[in-house]
This record gives sequence, C-alpha cells and structure tokens, in this order.
Amino acid sequence: MMSPKETLDADEISTGLSYVIKDGLATQAMVTLTSGIFLVAFGLKLGASNTVIGLLAAIPPLAELIQMPAITVVEKIRNRRFICVGASIIARLFWIVIALIPFLFGPAAAIPVLVLSLILYGCISAVSHCSWNSWMRDLVPQEILGSFFSRRMALSLALGIVLSLAAGGLIDIIQRNTTFPPGTAYSVIFIGGFIAGLFGIWYMSKIPEPLLKETATVPFTDQVRSTFHDDNFTRLITFLGAWNFAVNLAAPFFTVYLLVMLDLDITLVIALAVLSQVASVLSYHMWGRISDRYSNKSVLRVSGPLFMICILGWTFTTMPAKHMLTLPLLVVLHILMGVSTAGVTLASANIGLKLAPAGSATAYLATINITNSLAAGIAPVIGGMFVDSFEATELSLTLNWVSPGTTFAIQTLDFTYWDFFFVFAFFIGMYSIHRLAYVKEAGEVEERLVVHEMIAQVSREMRNLSTIGGLRYMLRFPVFSAHGTGTETDEKGSGDDRRPGQE
Repeated sequence: MMSPKETLDADEISTGLSYVIKDGLATQAMVTLTSGIFLVAFGLKLGASNTVIGLLAAIPPLAELIQMPAITVVEKIRNRRFICVGASIIARLFWIVIALIPFLFGPAAAIPVLVLSLILYGCISAVSHCSWNSWMRDLVPQEILGSFFSRRMALSLALGIVLSLAAGGLIDIIQRNTTFPPGTAYSVIFIGGFIAGLFGIWYMSKIPEPLLKETATVPFTDQVRSTFHDDNFTRLITFLGAWNFAVNLAAPFFTVYLLVMLDLDITLVIALAVLSQVASVLSYHMWGRISDRYSNKSVLRVSGPLFMICILGWTFTTMPAKHMLTLPLLVVLHILMGVSTAGVTLASANIGLKLAPAGSATAYLATINITNSLAAGIAPVIGGMFVDSFEATELSLTLNWVSPGTTFAIQTLDFTYWDFFFVFAFFIGMYSIHRLAYVKEAGEVEERLVVHEMIAQVSREMRNLSTIGGLRYMLRFPVFSAHGTGTETDEKGSGDDRRPGQE
C-alpha cells in the first residue's frame, strides 16, 4: 500500500491533490493548537523563565537543520510516503506527553520534560518535512504548483484564524475553574491538536507517491561551500542572517510581553495576532505587484525598516505602565507588522531565487535555509537571557515644570528591561537593512518610488470598497502572486510540522 508507483494517471493525481488539501487543513489545525501563543502561555503557566521561552522558540528552526542529513535517509530508503507517515506518527505522539505534564510531573520536572519533548518532536518532524518536500515536488504538476499551494495556504489560514479564536475562548472558560491544575486548559487544546494531527496522518497515507528518480548528485557540503564564492550572494546571506537574528530576538517574546507585562486576556492576544495575519494576507497582492514592477530589494528597503519601527513602537505601549493609548497603539502596531511581514517574506524568498544561478538553485536555497535556521535558533536564546539580565534595569527622563503656584512633571522617556530589549532588536534590524544596500539586484529603485506606488495601490483598493464589486474583491480568498511564494518559502520548514502551503 505504501510502495511508490512508476507512473500516476490523471485520476490518481487528482485524488492525491484532494488528500493533500485535507492533510493541509488537518495539520494546520494541529499547528494552530500546539504552537505560537498557546505554547508560550503553557510554558508561562508551568513557570518558564524568559530564557526558557527563548529556548522553546529556538527549538523549531534549529531542529530543521536535521533535514540536511535526512536527505541521505530519503535517498537510501526511497519511499517518501513511508518515511513521512512513520516520522509524523512518532513525532506527534510527543504531544500526548506534553499535554499530560500538568498531571504527571511536578514543578521541578515540568519544564525539562516540555523542552525535551519539543526537541524530539522537532527533530523527528524535520525528517518528515524533508521527505514531504521532495514528494510534493514530484506529485504536484509544475504548471499549477503556485496556485495549488496558494489555495491550500488560504484555506489553512482561514481555518487557523477560526480555531485560534475558538481555542482562546475555550481556555478562558476552563481557567475559570480553579480546581484544575495550572495548564489544564492548554492540555485540552494540545489533545485536540494531537487528534487533528492523526487525521492529517490518515489523509497523508492516502496520497499516492511517484517513484523517486535516480540522480547523480554532488556532495551536499560541496554544493553549499560553492555558494560562498559568489560575492553578491554572500552579501545577501549577511543581510538575511542579521535580519532573522533581529526579528527572532524580539518576535518570540511579544506574547510574553502582552500576557505578563500588559496582563492582557489571552483571547485579546489571539485577536491581535489574527488581525496581524489578516493584514499580512491582504498585503501580499500589493507587495507582489511592487516587486514585479521594481525589484525585491526595493520592497525590502521599505518593508524592512517599517517592521523595525514597529518593534521600536512597542516601547511606547507602557509609560511606564499601561495607559489609555496602549490598546489602540497595539492595534496599529499589529496591522503594520502584518503588512511589513508580508513584504519581507515575499521579497526575501524571491530575491534568493533570483540571485541563484540557473542549475544551482537547490544549493543556494539550502544555504539560505541553513543561515535562517541558525539565526532564528540562536537569537531567541540570547534574547531570553538578555531580558532576564535587564529585569531590574530602568532608564527614565522626566521634564519638570515649576512656577509660582504650578508644578507638574511630564514623563518623556521610561525604558524598563523589555524596552531595552526592543531597542536592541531595532538597531540590529537597521544594521541588516544597511547590509542590504550592498546586495545588487536588477531593477532596484529608491524607497520613495516604492512608497508612492504603495500609497497609490492602497488608494485604489480603498476606492474599490465603495462598490459592490470592491466588497466582493476584499472577501475573496487571497491568492499569492505567481512568484511561487506559496511554495518556496514554505519548503524551508519551520519545525512545527508545517509543510509547503501551510502557515
């Protein structure tokens, strides 16, 4: 039943693609319920420090490095469906262990069990990702590759949004009952994610597999080493490494900041995350047009600084505590972060493909994946230690007005340990934008032209909202531009059981 076939007819491919969609939805349900905000909140309930939260964020990207030696396993066994199904079953069983932590382990053992389980889950899942990527390249017809995974991603994103809000409400209901151990609500959510993952494995086992062709290959290490002889590509790697370090230095701790520092309800935190996701999806079309008209580097030179300014903006959400503008500012920041993230994701993926010479794309993309995984894995650990070390540090600046009969003070600056952290990430991010200036790409233009084009496109979309046709346009599922963004960026893997087309 698991054996690959020499050839697949049209009916088998069509049936297989329908199961790929179903697997995508089931796996997205599992990813939504077992990662992100829910995993961070669960760690906090178990007493995790900022350093541990950073470690939890570092495990998925570092585990993806297992894909490199896993290539040898796939080529030796030559049965990608068997590898993918088997690795997924073993990996997803660890969510049962994680869900039972509040009931089986005391406070001293809870965090070590959580970390060890996530490491094993991530490493075994990476083997599944490696076989899955190769499998999908051979199964999905090239002429529909981008549109197919874009539709799969859009459906998965819609499901993820609904599940996030529903799970947040369920957690609030369960946590009102104080008789349960801390973290019980999240255990229920994780079990739900595990069950969804089992459905994903069932659908995955139904997807047919074409025979893996024999190819003569150059040793992987030699391929990666050769990419560093390209000076322009090396400059791109420097930018991507610094950028991913800056983003992952701050992003994993946004949830901690909202839940602990601002003491927001988890449902509100999830709603803000959903708002950012929606803004990101609606922005892909705009950034895609701009990158087509100008260049990917031009998009990065606008979207990159915008994202870093948003990180700096988090320092103003407390002055020094919550204030009347905290929530409105968070809404604006999440919308702008969603818009800028779409631009960076689209352009950073496409510029790597564009700068890779014909016939060498695999090695060049592998080098990018290794760089991104290392930067994204090291940064959260350093970030967690950084926050903990600055916990008792504060820098403030107050303007005092004293006159006969009148005395008042205006708090103009108040940096606590979290604010130092965001400022530090901002400066590293701006340094990465500086390194981007040294990368050469055909068609690059000044930031001013990109901003004008972006404003023009937003204005056109706003005019569309005044018509029935415009409303129908905004309500359609977003389909990414034909750059292949719905495929290449996802094939990097993220360590949380996502595969091409799943976000």
